[in-house]
Amino acid sequence: MNGFFSILISGLPGWIQYPLPQHLISRIVYRATRVRVGWFKNALIRSFVRLYGVNLSEALATTPEAYASFNDFFTRPLRAGARPATTAPDALAAPVDGELARFGTVVEGKLLQAKGHRFALTDLLGGDAGLAGRFDCGMYATLYLAPRAYHRIHLPFAGRLSEMIFVPGRLFSVNDATARSVPRLFARNERVIAIFETSAGPLAVVLVGALCVGSIETVWAGEVTPGGGRRLARRRYPDHGPGALRFERNAEIGRFNMGSTVIVLLAE
Repeated sequence: MNGFFSILISGLPGWIQYPLPQHLISRIVYRATRVRVGWFKNALIRSFVRLYGVNLSEALATTPEAYASFNDFFTRPLRAGARPATTAPDALAAPVDGELARFGTVVEGKLLQAKGHRFALTDLLGGDAGLAGRFDCGMYATLYLAPRAYHRIHLPFAGRLSEMIFVPGRLFSVNDATARSVPRLFARNERVIAIFETSAGPLAVVLVGALCVGSIETVWAGEVTPGGGRRLARRRYPDHGPGALRFERNAEIGRFNMGSTVIVLLAE
């Protein structure tokens, strides 16, 4: 269902998406992708595999029947060795199996969204100017997850989780056409921000929601959206002791239940 609906939406100009009931559409997709009726979910999976050319031989489970629901298929784990991670000590490991859409330096507190469109780092980080200041003049990378991609998210550097922020917002689609036509797209959409302290300095991993993204999950908090509500919320984690959360490089930190975009921020 998400695949067919995404094709329809991707062809629409960004301005047409403004009046759409974005959260209602996403809730409907959320429920449909969790249906466990065999013939229904198997038909969805087979249609999606054909439509997007999904290579199921890379997955741990290689048949539609092996998945309890479409969402289980969409968030499928891969077999060992299917996506070998870099071992170079100074390299930035990619957090997702996605397309590098943009990368560069944060200039005067702004990131490039698309040609002719920039958006403020402070807006992306939920209006927290102090937090944005930690990443001003640093590097950023925007990665888009195609429908056929592996939709789990991994940590580029080993680090300690210091804070998680949920920022409510819209749910525009995040394809390239919408990025070119909707100003401040990534700072408008609902998102989850995870801040890590690493040996290379602070690292932010921003999980950007989108139309048909039923929910965003993290391994430490479970499903953050759609349970996040309509208000900004933040949670801080201790440096050590009970409740402290440390992750090795390339450790899984979350997943998109339906696909979207990740923005990684590094301090200068």
